[in-house]
Amino acid sequence: MAGPVHYEVYIRKTPPASWSLAMATEERKKAVEVAEDMLRDGQACAVRVTKETLDPDTMEFASVVVLNRGAPEIKRKAVVQSDRAGPTCRAPQDLYAPHARELIGRVLEDWLSRQGATAFELLHRPDLAERLEASGVELQHAIQKVAVPEAQGTGQPVHDLVRHYLRLAEQAIERLLQAGRRDQFPGLAERSIADVAHRLSGAPDRAFVMGGVVAGALKGVKGARARLDRLMDLCDRAPHEGPPRALVMVPIEQLLCELFAGRSSLAQIVGPALDQGSSLAAVVRMVAPREIGALTAHDPRLAVLVPPVEGGPARLGERLAAGEFPLLSASLARMVVRELMSQRRLRPGDAEGEIDILRALAMTLTATAGRLLTLEEVQTAFVERSKSLVTADFVAAYVQGCPTILCEAERLTRLCENVTGGGNKRSAARWLDACVTSLRFETEMRASGQTPGQKLSALSGLQRAVGNAGLSERDRDAVVDALGVVGGAVEADARLTAQIVRAPVPAPQKLAALLRLAAGETGPTGPVADRARAEAVKLFRAPEVRAALSSAPETVQVLRPLMQAVGLAA
Repeated sequence: MAGPVHYEVYIRKTPPASWSLAMATEERKKAVEVAEDMLRDGQACAVRVTKETLDPDTMEFASVVVLNRGAPEIKRKAVVQSDRAGPTCRAPQDLYAPHARELIGRVLEDWLSRQGATAFELLHRPDLAERLEASGVELQHAIQKVAVPEAQGTGQPVHDLVRHYLRLAEQAIERLLQAGRRDQFPGLAERSIADVAHRLSGAPDRAFVMGGVVAGALKGVKGARARLDRLMDLCDRAPHEGPPRALVMVPIEQLLCELFAGRSSLAQIVGPALDQGSSLAAVVRMVAPREIGALTAHDPRLAVLVPPVEGGPARLGERLAAGEFPLLSASLARMVVRELMSQRRLRPGDAEGEIDILRALAMTLTATAGRLLTLEEVQTAFVERSKSLVTADFVAAYVQGCPTILCEAERLTRLCENVTGGGNKRSAARWLDACVTSLRFETEMRASGQTPGQKLSALSGLQRAVGNAGLSERDRDAVVDALGVVGGAVEADARLTAQIVRAPVPAPQKLAALLRLAAGETGPTGPVADRARAEAVKLFRAPEVRAALSSAPETVQVLRPLMQAVGLAA
């Protein structure tokens, strides 16, 4: 048996506000009227009336909503509970971690670009830290960019995080300025970096000091290419082995990773005149010079597509090939894959050139698979890139310069060959199928000024190219059949098979011409091949042809492969 019943009125004064109890009454009508009056008078943006029934057994109320009006409730994003309470970075030393440097590089990207520096240099050069502190606004905005997302993700107050990171930044800057005032970062004008590394071995703050030494060596060096050359010079002067060598090479690798992370820096290093696709190819050549050298030696066209690397990039490539800087190799490989998977065009304004450079990148990255990237990562990247190659915009740009419909079909066939992934192959096949089944294709092929033999030969070559494009059996057969139908119309207009039969030439010569048509060598498969085969069978049955073939066994040996191809001989 149900217990006592009463009604409760809840309101929300603003859309993001939570529900609050306004009144409780035992009269339903009164509760509804009060709720509607509060909504109408603007005292609340939303109202809800619930019926509360007490269960005598459990002594708990069961709620049923009887009225719900007003602005919809805003769903709050679930707060992710962090495993560790408090800010991500708690001490100045935490700012030197790789993920922290990456975040600093993002939030201060514009300022660092104006200074011609990286986040690593900012954390190790007192002059840059002093300049950032004097800017004021730049530092404040950067901290807000960090604090607001972290507060939303962890549920911590934004103002507390802002105050914490401001205090942390002040401590890090003060530490760096003090190190500069105490001359903790030895200059390389009077001593070598190898000597500095040996002196720092075993020191508790050796990584921080060596970072300042390496970053200080770049002070005043303008341009990413010149900075790369300076870092390569430091590598040449580093100790030859042991912990002192690692002490020098580790900060250099960290600086190189940040240097190559910027798109403007990458363009300066590999060549500002290169487009995006050529820049990526140059990076692959730099990371894997031996593999790419072997490929370009066997493929002259690939040597043209993949630009050479000289100077600092070539010196860096030799070190990467020797196994040095593994983090940089992995970072550059991931960068290439990331750019391939993006929507950015490799060669804007040159759709045909984009296919060429993409093919070159596929060959070079596949050659390096296993050392830099797995084969699955390479395949995934090209599947994603292929999605942009089968869009309407790209296909329209790709076939825009084709003078004839046959040229358009040939380009679409090449597109089918160069995209990867089942869905992308099907999309490319649909573009090709729409082209070869169009009325324009048949009309132009039949009205073309070429000879019937040239037309049929072109259709036959197109069929073979479609067969080698890696399409599914269904898509391939649909396109091949459509080409065969057009070829049949071309042959019927010219009555080519009949002309061959009536030609005043020896019977073996007629038979050879018919067999080549029937085998798909000089004409497409389909109606043309069927007619040629039928006429070839008739010729075989003629007594004079049999006599001619019997008297020339060497001719039969020449024709035998063609006869086997069309099923006229075992």
